[in-house]
Formats: sequence, structure tokens, C-alpha cells
Amino acid sequence: MMENPLPSSDPTPDAAPSPAKRGWFASFGFLFRDLFLAVILAGVIILFVYRPVKVEGTSMMPTLSDQERIFINQFVYRFTGDVERGDTVVFWYPQDTSKSYVKRVIGLPGDTVRVEEGDVYVNDRKLPESYVPPEFKDMASYPEVRVPPDHYYVMGDHRSSSNDSRAWGTVPRRYIYGKAVFVYWPLEKMGTVR
Repeated sequence: MMENPLPSSDPTPDAAPSPAKRGWFASFGFLFRDLFLAVILAGVIILFVYRPVKVEGTSMMPTLSDQERIFINQFVYRFTGDVERGDTVVFWYPQDTSKSYVKRVIGLPGDTVRVEEGDVYVNDRKLPESYVPPEFKDMASYPEVRVPPDHYYVMGDHRSSSNDSRAWGTVPRRYIYGKAVFVYWPLEKMGTVR
């Protein structure tokens, strides 16, 4: 007659998690870690490199329309490059720095800028402006201005509806804090800013 074996003090195989359960827990842990890191990275990028901004007003039509949402790159001018003619920039309004404006850079430091019956001349050369449709031009003339060092001459693309350097002068470089790069809302206008 066989004796009943004594219960073993070793844990039974049922007490340890199965390999399938261990794999599932590990996968979930990796997924949670990766998701957490992605959210942190996206937050850092949005806070320090790209920033969402809402366009208010019609001065940049047809490039940007009222109530569109755009991303601006806050990093590009701070560390990597100079403001260039044709850039669409976001800056503190020189006459009230609690307000931000978005305009296109027309004149760089040292340039001369004048407007003759709606046509813009930079350093005595007519500026080709395919971004300004004929119906958005105004036919006014403005005297020649020399852009001071570390300043920029800016204008809206909707010339007959824009409050810009023609009215209040140039923008100091230190007031420019971003470049408009991408429209993300509304979806039908989604794309890069030209």
C-alpha cells in the first residue's frame, strides 16, 4: 500500500504567474511607459518649440483667415536662424505689447521700403508678391522708409484691411517671437503656411 505523500512546502506551479500573464503585464507596462514618454515629449515640443495660436482678424487673408488655428515655431528665431523676407511672423505689437500681431516680413534691417499706388518697392526694386491677390491690394502710396538696425518692416497680405508698418513703423527684432508654420484648424485649410 502506498503512503500519501506529505504536502510539499515548495510553491506549486499554480502559485506563480503563467508566462502568458507575465507577458501581458510586461507589454502593458512598456505601452504605459511609451505613452507617458510620448505625452511628455509632445508637451515639451508644444511648450518650447511649437505653440498653438488663434488668428484674429482679416489682415493676413487669403494666407490666414480669421479664427484659424495655427502652430508657430518659437525655436527657429531664438537659436537657429535669422528672420527672412517673406516670413510670416508673430510679434508683440510695438504700441501695446499686451497684443500679438501676425504679418509678413517685407523689409529687413538696412532696407529701404516704399509703396507706390499699391506696389511695394524694396531697395528700389518692385517686390513680386504672388501672395497678395489684386482684390486685396490698396492703391495708396507711402513714403520711403529706411528700416533701422534690428528692426523689420511688416505688412498684412490683405493690404486694404491691415494695420501694419505703413501706419505705425517697424518692429524691433526682440518683439518677434515666432514664425507661423502650420494651419491645423479648420481641417480643410490644414497645411503649411506659405
